[in-house]
Amino acid sequence: MAEAMKKLKRSAHLLYINATPNAETPSWFLIGQDVEDLSIELNPDTETKKNILDQVSIQDNGYEPSFDVDTYYANPSDGAFYEWIKNITMNRLVGDDCKTQVLEVLIDKTEGPFDAWIEDAIAKPQSYGGPQGGISIPYNVGFCGNRDKGTATITDKVPSFSKATSTAATE
Repeated sequence: MAEAMKKLKRSAHLLYINATPNAETPSWFLIGQDVEDLSIELNPDTETKKNILDQVSIQDNGYEPSFDVDTYYANPSDGAFYEWIKNITMNRLVGDDCKTQVLEVLIDKTEGPFDAWIEDAIAKPQSYGGPQGGISIPYNVGFCGNRDKGTATITDKVPSFSKATSTAATE
């Protein structure tokens, strides 16, 4: 019988962003360097109504997930990601020019392939500059849908996503 894993460390939830969204092969950038706290906010959209008979109904409109990276420091050694976020920031790109994909990988077993999800997203820098010590470019990422479940293998720190044969993202 396989030994059960203990409580997951925060590093078990890996978030990658595609720094080359228009290329045939994604260039996955692992988010986390200089980041001390990052959560995906689900932003559930529900509406509760109470009628004159004191009956309650709830309208569930789903989620509007997003996350904020408050501590990205401009670093040319980040390669494609640096060039991509610099281009959005300095050229003040909007709309489809800010679209990409996010890959989430959950390391909750001792060996892969690991459960993973890929989803379209839009990244929006919030500011640039900051105090002495480095040029900061904090950015927000909002998920846009088209979420697919699959698996990821990680070789030499580079993930490879394989879509599940089932199209349901909430299995």
